[in-house]
Amino acid sequence: MGPLRVWRGDAEVDAGPRQQRALLALLLAQHGRPVGLGELVDLIWMTDPPASAVNLIQKYIGALRRVLEPGVAPRSSGSYLALHGNGYRLTAGPDVLDLAAFGRFVTAAKAAAAAGRTGEALDRYAEALRLCQGPSGGGLADNAAAAAVFAGIDGQFVDAAVDAAGIAVAEGRPGEVLAPLRLAARMFPLHEPVHASLMVALAGADHQAEGLAVYQSIRERLADELGVDPGRGLREAYLRVLTPIVAPPAVVVPAEPPPAVVVPVEPPPAVVVPAQLPPDLPLFVGRRAELAALDDLVAATTGRTGPLVVAMDGMGGVGKSTLAAHFAHRVARKFTDGQLYLDLQGHEDDGEGVTAVEALRSLLYALGLRGADAPESLEALVGAYRSLTAGKRILVLLDNVRDPSQVQPLLPGSAGSLVLVTSRFPQVGLAALGGARLIRVDLPDPQVAREMLERRLAHTGRVTGGDAESLDAIVELCGRLPLALAILGARLSARPRLSLASVVAELRDDAHRLAAFPGGRGVRDPRTTFAWSYRQLSPDAARLFRLLSVALTPGITAEAAASLSAWEPRRTRESLMELAEAALVTEDDHGRFTSHVLVKSYAEELFRETEPPAERAAAISRLLQHYLHSALNAQSELKKSYLRSSPPPPPPDGVVAERQSSLENAYGWFDRHRDVLFEAVHVASEGDHGVDPWRLALAMPQYLESAGLFRDWEDVVRTALRAARERGDAIGEAHLCRSLAGPRWYSGANDDALDLLQTALRHYTEHGMTTEQSAVLTNLQNIYDSLGEHEVALEHARQAVALGRLSGERHTELNGLLGMGQSLAELERFEEAVHALRQALDIGRDLDQRTEEAIGRHLLAQSLAGMGRADEAIEEYTAAVQLAGVLAHGPIQVYSLRDLSKLLLSTGDVAGARRAFERAVELMGTFQDGGPGFLRADLEQLAQLLARHR
Repeated sequence: MGPLRVWRGDAEVDAGPRQQRALLALLLAQHGRPVGLGELVDLIWMTDPPASAVNLIQKYIGALRRVLEPGVAPRSSGSYLALHGNGYRLTAGPDVLDLAAFGRFVTAAKAAAAAGRTGEALDRYAEALRLCQGPSGGGLADNAAAAAVFAGIDGQFVDAAVDAAGIAVAEGRPGEVLAPLRLAARMFPLHEPVHASLMVALAGADHQAEGLAVYQSIRERLADELGVDPGRGLREAYLRVLTPIVAPPAVVVPAEPPPAVVVPVEPPPAVVVPAQLPPDLPLFVGRRAELAALDDLVAATTGRTGPLVVAMDGMGGVGKSTLAAHFAHRVARKFTDGQLYLDLQGHEDDGEGVTAVEALRSLLYALGLRGADAPESLEALVGAYRSLTAGKRILVLLDNVRDPSQVQPLLPGSAGSLVLVTSRFPQVGLAALGGARLIRVDLPDPQVAREMLERRLAHTGRVTGGDAESLDAIVELCGRLPLALAILGARLSARPRLSLASVVAELRDDAHRLAAFPGGRGVRDPRTTFAWSYRQLSPDAARLFRLLSVALTPGITAEAAASLSAWEPRRTRESLMELAEAALVTEDDHGRFTSHVLVKSYAEELFRETEPPAERAAAISRLLQHYLHSALNAQSELKKSYLRSSPPPPPPDGVVAERQSSLENAYGWFDRHRDVLFEAVHVASEGDHGVDPWRLALAMPQYLESAGLFRDWEDVVRTALRAARERGDAIGEAHLCRSLAGPRWYSGANDDALDLLQTALRHYTEHGMTTEQSAVLTNLQNIYDSLGEHEVALEHARQAVALGRLSGERHTELNGLLGMGQSLAELERFEEAVHALRQALDIGRDLDQRTEEAIGRHLLAQSLAGMGRADEAIEEYTAAVQLAGVLAHGPIQVYSLRDLSKLLLSTGDVAGARRAFERAVELMGTFQDGGPGFLRADLEQLAQLLARHR
């Protein structure tokens, strides 16, 4: 309940790096509940987690166990963090965890209040509230999922503070809740119930002036930030604060009792119980998570001072109205005084939708107040509506809302009522102003989307006897959009001879995909749905929307969008925010903006209609330049440059390249952009866009090798190599042949690798490229060592060192010395190997080439082990593993762990050998296709050795 802090006894201890601390905070926030590995990955990374996410979670869990219980035995769960199924459960009682203690005190307070022991209840609330030190998690939430977990805790604190304030004022002890109320007001500067409670408590503690200042402050914030006036609760609190200041009117006592008044008796008016909900969809399927969230919210309505407002938002056609109507029918029986429905038409073309006066007259008519009896002014209509709904349990469904101003006058005057709102726009104003709960309605998952389509086709016989692959293709090509699936389902039902395969063919026609969804009278097709949102855009946002159809993959960053549009980043981000507000793009937690596949098809239609072909070519060129320079910037953080010559020209005007501030950020950038970089290589290879495909391809090998993505490495380089050969680009071919030798060597194809390197060497020699010749000689040394030709390998390494020294290129000298050390060790000339490797390590440290340093320490350990200096070798292997771990370089970690395990086994440390082996196997599991075959064979052999020492 505040920043994460951990104590052992009286001493505060460090809980580790940021992601490890976030993991602990999230487990503590859900203490006692098992949290699956998948959920933990989502909470830490939300979208696009790294390939090693599960391994990182397991690593953090082990470290946290040691933080919490330093004496716990290795691989033991300890007292707090236990493995539970495919996840973990953290158990901590009220004597250990502030959140658990808070819950115990609040439970006791509520029980005491229910029994009429209000003084005791306030004491317990005070104990609970003292535990809160600020916003939960202390800034450790890096995405919406984690923020929601911590926001739930903050919500418990606010609810307890408001409840405690009511008791404190009634008990005449308001001063005891001022501190937590002030904290809650700072945490939630637009939360009206908190500020209302603070105002009343201040007045009760004789601080009326401060209470009035609180009102003035929140009133100004509501006006400035939301454009609204204070709600009813705040206004009533304001009057209560004023009461001690304004003198009460004199009371006149009549001398005689007034005469009796005779009122004629009339029959009571008929009780009107409205039932206006639209029909439930008989084919409704899915939405279990959303329905469960709605159920939980309705179940928790007790204790509220106003109606429960739930606003559902999402893109057009995603099924918000269907979900709202289905849930409304599901809970209608709980709202015995009726159910009201109103389509506010906020997304129609002919204006701003239904006005507040029109809406209120419609609702009052449904409640039995006929036209002649209805007042004229908006204020009077609002008063009549709230009077008629006061003290009742009413469900109100407000469909197609444009903004909060349409909703505020239509909120009923009863705490037992429920208001369901649907809109394409997130109703943040409703949440900030009146505590509305927001639910994002996303696309259904593929299985549910397919079931939606199958239910619509069930009576046609196409599901049981149909083409399963075509059904899956239709779902995918529709982007799982319920509106699109409903239209196609109706179309297929109406045309029995129309085959699923024909529909799939229509959807695969990128230029005419939306033609597969015919509209018509009373039918809102996807194009019509998207067109309304598009027509509301500013000219800048409309142009950017069209340009986004050129994006190479669905997701694009603000910097890439700026390059696409040739605008400055701020202008681009403003337009992206406008598109997100219109639900035409969605922003994820990594700052990437994604368009739905059908929305992108609509943008492509608009682009073809409005933009000249030259604009498309220029936009693609700028986008490729963006990815090239962004990838090179990220590569520069990996502490190993694959290609140290032939730098590209600087990015042209209008191109904004992304920069990464650390090695971890650089790997994260590559993880998130791997697919788009592959696509960029394909696009650059297929046309002349002013970007050499080989430059794009060679921005990735260091990352791909480190992540164990050997097949991807080979595929992307082969694509660029074909283009280089077709264009007669000898330099590009040389660079790519040298790179392709890497994945071929990893796959065991040493002869292929040798041929590729000889081709690269020939081109480099013909063009007098000395630095590149030296690099290839080092690569050849490694291949010849793999073939067992160690003298030939050593000669190539010596030539590489000589060329490096001749050219003054210390990086190539460094790699040559590493090659010499490897070959000399293979020849069992260990003293010479150690000498060469120590020279290499000195150069590597001078150049800050940490990848080469990790390789050098691994090779040094091999030589020291060969000399019988086991302790020194173990130290170097351990250092190599640690450094490679920091660099996230999987293969170097596996080599070093493999050799360390063998060495430890030879010294009799079986437990240490097994730990190193298990870690190597774990890392191999993260590699593409299970890792290189020769490494798998080595580890299988090592497993057999370890099995003999059980």
